[in-house]
Amino acid sequence: MNFSRHFLIAMPSLVDPIFSRALTFVCEHNERGAMGVIVNRPLGMTLASLFEQIDIELHRPDMAALSVHFGGPVQTDRGFVLHTPLGSWQSSLAVSDEMGLSTSRDVLQALGDGEGPDQVFLTLGYAGWDAGQLENEIAQNSWLTVEADPKIIFDLPPEARYAAALGLLGIDIAMLSKEAGHA
Repeated sequence: MNFSRHFLIAMPSLVDPIFSRALTFVCEHNERGAMGVIVNRPLGMTLASLFEQIDIELHRPDMAALSVHFGGPVQTDRGFVLHTPLGSWQSSLAVSDEMGLSTSRDVLQALGDGEGPDQVFLTLGYAGWDAGQLENEIAQNSWLTVEADPKIIFDLPPEARYAAALGLLGIDIAMLSKEAGHA
């Protein structure tokens, strides 16, 4: 099964502090493994303050207050920009026909220049799984999966995203148990 463009919703039994109550958007999943970004872990940093640190002027007042997020434990010193539309940036992964994940400075420079993608979600770091690892974690009841709705990432505040993703499955957070059941 391919979990690209799906949410991984951490089950209550997943106690790893990095992924406990995490909502992760899977950007790519293939025979070599999977990679995605956690979408509900703001770092307490805005896009404006990040741009100040990387010495780019930000001429997009509509984006200045956007939160920068912890995307996962891999390459936490590197920025990952999930964006729509896809565009043609130097170092991008086409997540879908409408969405890309870029790691090159040119997308940030375009935002600074007052241009760039219409919607952005920026993380430091990403989450990665080796071949078969994600499938194994799902089989062990660590994650629920559901096809992602980009509106949850781009339109909702971080604290509402986990419950909203559960809602896509018709599940209320109160319905989840830390115990796995087997029939």
